[in-house]
Amino acid sequence: MIHHTIGNAGHLLVIIAFVTAILATYAYFKTTQASTSLQDLETLNSWKRFARTTFFVHMAAVFGVVFSLYWIIGNHYFEYHYAWKNSSLSLPTGYTISSFWQDQEGSFLLWIFWNVILGFILIFTNRSWEAPVMTIFALVQAFLTSMILGVVIPGIDLKIGSTPFLLLKEVMPDMPVWKMDPNFIPKDGNGLNPLLQNYWMVIHPPTLFLGFASTIIPFSFAMAGLWLKKTHEWIRPALPWSLLSAMILGVGILMGAYWAYETLNFGSYWNWDPVENTSFVPWLILVAAVHTMIIARRNATALKTSFILTIATFVLVLYSTFMTRSGILGNASVHSFTDLGLSGQLLIYLLTFLVVSIGLLIYRWKMLPSDEEEVSTYSQEFWIFIGATLLCLSGFQILATTSIPVYNKIAEAFGTVLNLALPADQVAHYNKFQLWFFSLIIILTGIGQFFWWKRVGKDKLQALYNPLLLALVISAAIITFEGVKDIRYIAILTASVFAIVANGSILLDILKGNYNLSGGAITHVGVALMLIGIMFSSAYEQVVSINNSGLMISRSEEFTQNDNKENKENITLWLNKPERMGEYMLTWKDVRIEPRHIPSYISKSWVDLIEGDYRAVALRDIVVDDKQYYAKGDTLEIAPENFYYEVEYREPSGRVFNLFPRVQINPRMGGIVSSPDIQRKVDKDLYTYVSMVTNPTAEPVWSQTENFTVNLRDTFFVNDYVAVLDQVVRTDDVEGMQLAEGDAAVKAIIRILDNEQEFVITPSFVIRDRMVARKPEVNKELGLRLQFQEINPQTGQFTFSVNTTQKDFIVLKAIEKPLINILWLGTLVLVIGFILATIRRFRDFIKMRDREAKADKRKPGKSKTSVVA
Repeated sequence: MIHHTIGNAGHLLVIIAFVTAILATYAYFKTTQASTSLQDLETLNSWKRFARTTFFVHMAAVFGVVFSLYWIIGNHYFEYHYAWKNSSLSLPTGYTISSFWQDQEGSFLLWIFWNVILGFILIFTNRSWEAPVMTIFALVQAFLTSMILGVVIPGIDLKIGSTPFLLLKEVMPDMPVWKMDPNFIPKDGNGLNPLLQNYWMVIHPPTLFLGFASTIIPFSFAMAGLWLKKTHEWIRPALPWSLLSAMILGVGILMGAYWAYETLNFGSYWNWDPVENTSFVPWLILVAAVHTMIIARRNATALKTSFILTIATFVLVLYSTFMTRSGILGNASVHSFTDLGLSGQLLIYLLTFLVVSIGLLIYRWKMLPSDEEEVSTYSQEFWIFIGATLLCLSGFQILATTSIPVYNKIAEAFGTVLNLALPADQVAHYNKFQLWFFSLIIILTGIGQFFWWKRVGKDKLQALYNPLLLALVISAAIITFEGVKDIRYIAILTASVFAIVANGSILLDILKGNYNLSGGAITHVGVALMLIGIMFSSAYEQVVSINNSGLMISRSEEFTQNDNKENKENITLWLNKPERMGEYMLTWKDVRIEPRHIPSYISKSWVDLIEGDYRAVALRDIVVDDKQYYAKGDTLEIAPENFYYEVEYREPSGRVFNLFPRVQINPRMGGIVSSPDIQRKVDKDLYTYVSMVTNPTAEPVWSQTENFTVNLRDTFFVNDYVAVLDQVVRTDDVEGMQLAEGDAAVKAIIRILDNEQEFVITPSFVIRDRMVARKPEVNKELGLRLQFQEINPQTGQFTFSVNTTQKDFIVLKAIEKPLINILWLGTLVLVIGFILATIRRFRDFIKMRDREAKADKRKPGKSKTSVVA
């Protein structure tokens, strides 16, 4: 049965949400006009009540849309294209939630959802700014809601938005199945991209989109300040929201970096991918805006800059959305969405807010104050402004290169072909500039703190000498001990150590007084630690899987490019064959799978995988840690795409640990995709992934059968191995067969000699109901299959058939990443600093807001503005 009702309800609620967002925009606009004119209070309050009511209806409609889409996904209504494309029966609950935002419509809906939550908070926390701020806020929400509207205007055939509530039949009307069964419903969906089946993908996108949504708040305050000519007053309520936005967006970006480190196999956490860049640049500009907003109340240049940067942050978020969702990046990024035909709508969205915000800023520019005197080089404002400038230059360099596909499209629109290409080595290109930018930025965090707390000034720079001298001594020791020779790394290391020492000395003094003031210094220490961790873990990583065999592993382009780089930096492991790798002795032990409801991996040989399903049949009792979870013959649920390669590491000390790098069978990503496993130590990570494997789901390709007829104790040769038939014995146990009374079974015991190792293979010969059954035995380590074919009682000879195949192997790469834990420690310190700074600024704002409210109440008559509050 096709569930039309929930889809129709969801689509109707989207339309209601869109209409109420427009109505709320208009109502709040009229409320703002009424509060600044001489209209009566009744008109003012009626518009205000109507504005709030429509926004609350909008909020309820958005909740209804979210519920409707999740109901469709969670109940596996695969007649809907969105559910069929992004989910499947095999997904556990956490990943079913993730499939909600895997595609464009769901991610827009996630953004819309966060917006209504933030709008609701704004209404009840910023009463005096409610009308103008919510006018801007609701307008943004109307544009966002239009992206999932999914209506076509008749006559001009104009599509507005793309709805997630379309049936599969509506999206793919040409499928032949509709002619046979108009009500056809797929039994299962395509499922979630296996690379996204990671716990970070459950929390990373919501955090990132909350960060995007929160940038609307300082933008709305800035626009409201220009609109109402409150050019200074908007700073105080906007600053804590800007800090909160910077923290959330930063955490979202870092979550994505950690997901990449744990899941992708490019060996790092940041690849300067265009989609990564388009979220990082708004964060840099937002951080710059926070710094200028701090001094904007006493510096006119900083005030103007704050307007520009706050507007730029929001516009860059929209630009990021346009780039990732318009299809303009094409193959330039693995993270970009395909074009749903919304590129024109996205462009209108971007240009509308760009033109309106810049136009309003230009219109009000002349009324913005100007500084009567130039800022002194020894002032707090100068150093903060220089730091903000460097952050903006850093962002501009990233954006200029990332936007190359946009330049090509613009030229194409004007009939010109540019054929500009992104850098072949993006990491080297960006690092060449960003290392120096951040070396200077991090130095300024230390110097700026001394000027901020008035430790130094004109003719009083001595206070900086001690931190500088201590930083140089510490840096020299680290450079000598760690062997840092590259001038770029010496520069960023010295700058980071100076920032830690300088901010640390300030921090110690602050903590003696009021720790609430320590947010800035802690944040700067966190950034410095991150830079040290990034430098060592990236620039001084060491490949330990050096191929010393003298043999080429693969002739594919992936392995031969860059002077056979991958052939030199990978080693081949055969099943259960120890291999030396640096100081480690490695042994590939097994292929394992991930069962649901069992706390560890189990051997793939324990189960029979059901093709095209997420279940398997147990071939033996499943016992883990002395607890039986399934009996032989039971059906269990598994993660069907994932195979884990158990690799034993044995250290010189005798200590043994196992890593389980993952391989996914992922046709959408080119067949086989690898993910690393990581051995974490205090001073380094051992990052291991599998570069090449024999397909664990493919049936082996066996050679032509070769027959051997031998006597007991005879020696024969199979596939270059020496084989000896030791004996043939009666048996009552044949795997996979239940012997009855009157049945007879024997098994041959054949020893296979391989250098210093010996294997035993025991094929069986069964006589059952006067029929012969031959149970072959396969040895994957040798790539052999032996079958007991005949017994000749006259001659006492036995015949065996032998087939050979490619032995199972894996190609493995291992990298040591030194001091990477300093990076993760830095991220934690950074977040703590942001939290402290945000709490402090919110407290300052609340005190000021409450003080102003009390002052208004003491006045004989309330102003129009206070009534609106």
